[in-house]
Amino acid sequence: MDRVSSSMKQVSNPLPKVLGRRGGGSGLDAERDGFERSQTVSINKAINTQEVAVKEKHARTCILGTHHEKGAQTFWCVVNRLPLSSNAVLCWKFCHVFHKLLRDGHPNVLKDSLRYKNELIDMGRMWGHLSEGYGQLCSIYLKLLRTKMEFHIKNPRFPGNLQMSDRQLDEAGEKDVNNFFQLTVEMFDYLECELNLFQTVFNSLDMSRSVSVTAAGQCRLAPLIQVILDCSHLYDYTVKLLFKLHSCLPADTLQGHRDRFLEQFRKLKDLFYRSSNLQYFKRLIQIPQLPENPPNFLRASALSEHISPVVVIPAETSSPDSEPITDLVEMDTASQQSLFDNKFDDIFGSSFGNDPFNFNSQNGMNKDDKDRLIEQLYREISGLKEELENFKAESHRLVMQLRGRISELEAELAEQQHLKRQALDESDFLHTELDELKKQREDTEKAQKSLTEIERKAQANEQRYTKLKEKYSELVQNHADLLRKNAEVTKQVTVARQAQGDMEQEKKELEDSFQRMSEQMQRKSQEQTEVLEALKRELAASKQELQSLQSTLESSTQSRGEQSTRIASLEQEKDSWTQAMAQHNQEVANLQAELQHLKSMLDSEQESSTKTLEALQAQLGKKESCEQALQQQLLDQQFFLLQCTVQEAEQMVQDSLNQLNDPAHISCVSSTDYLLSRTLAASDCIERLQNTHGKYVSSCTDVSSLLPCVAMFAHLISDTILQGSATAHMAPLEPADLLLEACKQCGNEALHYLSALKDKASLENADCTPVRNCLSRISAIGEELQPKGLDVEQEELGDLVDKEMAATSAAVEIATARIEDMLSKSRAGDTGVKLEVNERILGSCTGLMQAIQVLVLASKDLQREIVESGRGAASPREFYAKNSRWTEGLISASKAVGWGATIMVDAADLVVQGKGKFEELMVCSHEIAASTAQLVAASKVKADKDSANLSKLQQASRGVNQATAGVVASTKSGKLQIEEKDSMDFSSMTLTQIKRQEMDSQVRVLELENQLQKERQKLGELRKKHYELAGVAEGWDEDAAD
Repeated sequence: MDRVSSSMKQVSNPLPKVLGRRGGGSGLDAERDGFERSQTVSINKAINTQEVAVKEKHARTCILGTHHEKGAQTFWCVVNRLPLSSNAVLCWKFCHVFHKLLRDGHPNVLKDSLRYKNELIDMGRMWGHLSEGYGQLCSIYLKLLRTKMEFHIKNPRFPGNLQMSDRQLDEAGEKDVNNFFQLTVEMFDYLECELNLFQTVFNSLDMSRSVSVTAAGQCRLAPLIQVILDCSHLYDYTVKLLFKLHSCLPADTLQGHRDRFLEQFRKLKDLFYRSSNLQYFKRLIQIPQLPENPPNFLRASALSEHISPVVVIPAETSSPDSEPITDLVEMDTASQQSLFDNKFDDIFGSSFGNDPFNFNSQNGMNKDDKDRLIEQLYREISGLKEELENFKAESHRLVMQLRGRISELEAELAEQQHLKRQALDESDFLHTELDELKKQREDTEKAQKSLTEIERKAQANEQRYTKLKEKYSELVQNHADLLRKNAEVTKQVTVARQAQGDMEQEKKELEDSFQRMSEQMQRKSQEQTEVLEALKRELAASKQELQSLQSTLESSTQSRGEQSTRIASLEQEKDSWTQAMAQHNQEVANLQAELQHLKSMLDSEQESSTKTLEALQAQLGKKESCEQALQQQLLDQQFFLLQCTVQEAEQMVQDSLNQLNDPAHISCVSSTDYLLSRTLAASDCIERLQNTHGKYVSSCTDVSSLLPCVAMFAHLISDTILQGSATAHMAPLEPADLLLEACKQCGNEALHYLSALKDKASLENADCTPVRNCLSRISAIGEELQPKGLDVEQEELGDLVDKEMAATSAAVEIATARIEDMLSKSRAGDTGVKLEVNERILGSCTGLMQAIQVLVLASKDLQREIVESGRGAASPREFYAKNSRWTEGLISASKAVGWGATIMVDAADLVVQGKGKFEELMVCSHEIAASTAQLVAASKVKADKDSANLSKLQQASRGVNQATAGVVASTKSGKLQIEEKDSMDFSSMTLTQIKRQEMDSQVRVLELENQLQKERQKLGELRKKHYELAGVAEGWDEDAAD
């Protein structure tokens, strides 16, 4: 009865609120309000400050809520109101719930969560400062969640729960070995973060106790279930990808992948084994066990032996945690009340329902029967009510499961549609590329055919030219033969005319005619028609002359009878010559016809050559246009190289800016001097970059000089930013903030300048003046942070240097005189081995003092040369004041040399007297060597490397080192001689005495070892104090005070 009444009271309390709220709005608004209210309650119950594990029913409600609204807006609206930065347990449970949403929630959870990535980074950095408790766990868990988000953004084919088939895994790499290589590296990084969280949680637990059964232990172990699920899939995919890579790449290239896999394999196997032994995991998850030995990737058949690890989650039992949260969701209480009333009316009747306590209207029933009946009915009502609640809860759970399944199927359908669209786009793109390749192939074939035709025509023309050349050679040869024959005939006529003594005049005329005929024949070879006419005229003239000769001969026949026979022979010769000339004329006519034919052939060949030349000129024009296109392509490729270089430079500068927020960078420190040197180098690089940038903008043909300048610019700017941040770690608070702000501004300006270089429109107007201004500001802050000098007026520094050098020389001279005095006293008072040892030690000390004197004089000469060469029109005092830091180093070194000489003389005096220790003298000599080395370093820092005084100073420094070695050697040998002299004789001692001496020696050894350890500690403290005092002298305390 009490339970029924209490349940009725619980149902009646929220009814007015629900009805009042629903009365003012539509059904959709009410449903949305109810959804948001239920999500808010579930999120607040899942993410609370109690150190207990997150209940599965609350987490499931959050997951179903993301599928209901297709996103995580409501989740982030509620989470943003939680104080995650002030409570580590709250942040830890938030990470657990958010991890489950990324795995099992709607795919849009990842997109809605990207806008909060920077908040997660800041929160992880903040919790990383805590080295104990949940702080470190939250920092590592937040880093894992960021890595998971980045992995899924880079690889959108992978679902949140990482469940993929082998075909989908191949499609994720797009069948490209480079993509598989990069995907394997990203999976290694992902798995590394998972194992880091796994190991950190185990290290934070006291495994000597049963922590898995406590609420606090379960709170820390609960998120590892999600980690185990992720690790099993990542391990399986990594093994398959490595086998695929080994089938495509050499084994040496993948050595780094194998080493990293083996390390993660050992860690994962150990963590799986340790987790399977915990009682908490045994009832929630079945953890797989990895094989005893890792897979052998060098053997391809080992892939068939690989078994994918499967994590089994047992079926959920009907527990309170697994039931849906019915009291958190806005329930239609009015319908519940009406259902209760209808059930009541069915049992008691409508009249009894109107007045349930009117027992007098029941005829024939006494009071006890009515009470029993009422109790029975109440029990039935309670049973029916429990059945109704169980039925509603089961139906609600089934509905939510079906909705979740529907959302998953919708997501899969959307993904398949997206893949289909991508495949169609890729198919269209491939078809387009195929058509372009076909066109290019056709153009190439046409060009090749035209080129073959041109080559064939060129060969035919060449053959024709060869034939013409041969024919012309034959004509020239025939012409030469005719000339030779003509010459022979001329000779014969000349002999005949010489034989006729009485007819010399006629012979001369014939010779002239023959000469004219020969000349005309030569001209006829050039102009054939004119030669033929000339020959005819000459032939007629010759006939007339012959007729005249015949008449002359007939008149003189009686007086010259003897010559008649000879004239007859001449006529016969003349007839033969005439016949030869006729034949020659015929040959000339034939040659002229053949020459005309050759001219016609030459004209036709010239026409074909002209056409070929025009075709070749057209082809040359095409080649010139192709060359221009190639030139433009070369310019585009050069600009693409510039863009790639600028992109790498931006990544370098952005990485240096990211390092400023990295907690690991806080331990890095640097000096202001190095920072100033980096800023100076960066400023010089900016000058070179501006020059090369101007040259490239003016010509746009050669980018080779601009690329190294851009790379060096990014390197120096990044180095300046990092060194500035490292310097700020040791600086006071206000200057450190100013320096960090200047470094960040410098990085942003550099990124702005580099982004301008990537765009052709803004390339010409890109200006790095803001970057130079930021570097100037960093230099100014660095100069302010430099240690202050000695507390001496600048006007007194020059005098102080001279005084200290003079004091050093005086101290060395005094030490030399004292050593001479001690040597004379030792010779007067000591004998034997002691005198020999003292003379050797004091002699080496005298040599050391003389070497120091030479060094001091050489240092003075070099300083004088430095001052004279560097002061210009200023005075030496002004030069020392201007270079105060260098001057202070000289003063400090000079003081150290003088002090060391004095201390060494005192130690030598005690050794000679037998009161001192040889070790003290050796230490003093080493101290003097160190002081002189400091003086040499301070002197040569501003000297010219080719200076003669610098060579003398270095020679003097080597002399000091040799003298120091001589002092140490003489001291050691003297010590050995003294110890040999004082050695004990054990021959006369008894066994008891020897045993007693042995025990005393052991006690002495222990005492000396104890003293040695204490003295070493004391030496360390002294050096530390010396370093602090040296810092005070250099002005470090003043910087800290500022």
